[in-house]
Amino acid sequence: MPAQSIKIGKLTLGGKRPLFILGPCVMESEKFTRRMARKLKAVCDAAGAQFIFKASYDKANRTSVDSFRGMPVREGCQLLADIGAELGVPVTTDIHSPHEAEIAGEWIDVLQIPAFLCRQTDLIQAAAETGRVVNVKKGQFLAPWDMKNVAKKLERYGCPKKFFFTERGVSFGYNNLVADMRSLYWLREGGYLVMFDATHSVQRPGGAGDKTAGDGILAPVLARAAVAAGCDGVFIETHENPAKALSDGPNQIPLAHLPALLKKLCAIHELAR
Repeated sequence: MPAQSIKIGKLTLGGKRPLFILGPCVMESEKFTRRMARKLKAVCDAAGAQFIFKASYDKANRTSVDSFRGMPVREGCQLLADIGAELGVPVTTDIHSPHEAEIAGEWIDVLQIPAFLCRQTDLIQAAAETGRVVNVKKGQFLAPWDMKNVAKKLERYGCPKKFFFTERGVSFGYNNLVADMRSLYWLREGGYLVMFDATHSVQRPGGAGDKTAGDGILAPVLARAAVAAGCDGVFIETHENPAKALSDGPNQIPLAHLPALLKKLCAIHELAR
């Protein structure tokens, strides 16, 4: 049976309404990050949607050594915390090492462990010991039932009821992912709250040679299917102009398309409940 709900600030994951994690892939600049957060707050207020603002201070897993990374961990986390306080919304970002977990734990409401690092015991332990809510993205190389071992690590290190998992597709041959909606069911039946990452699920990792390609046009399709399948929330990366994004542009949803999509997802969630 699905887990109990989790309170994240004033928001609830696993309640009557879906929870959205929304934001750009990376902090392209302070001005850009603040502008995106304010626009997303306005969109979500208009749609009656609850959301956590997401932006990565550092994209540590880039295809090319020449790709844009972001900003230092402390600077990025302080910026996110300031944005969260200004807008009254929780914030989340990726962490990549125990040292980063310790720093982010001072500022960030939800610590996100990237899919490629989802079995790194030291990182999981460090995140759990911060006392923050932890979101672990299921690795592209794992089956849904494999996540029970990740859950045991989180529970062992002091995070028994303050974590959830995010499905983001599974490797399907070379440079491709496939989203299996059965995974959402199996994860929830395992007793876990589950979000669906609509935009990373349409990535084509390394598909453009020195960068990741993607099928962003399919992200809304998968998001609708995931909400109908019963997930507790949806993770969506969005950008004012995905074609000019400094990271993961091909799979991000244009900000202008987000209001209509959120309204549809909220309506589907209500029907699915």
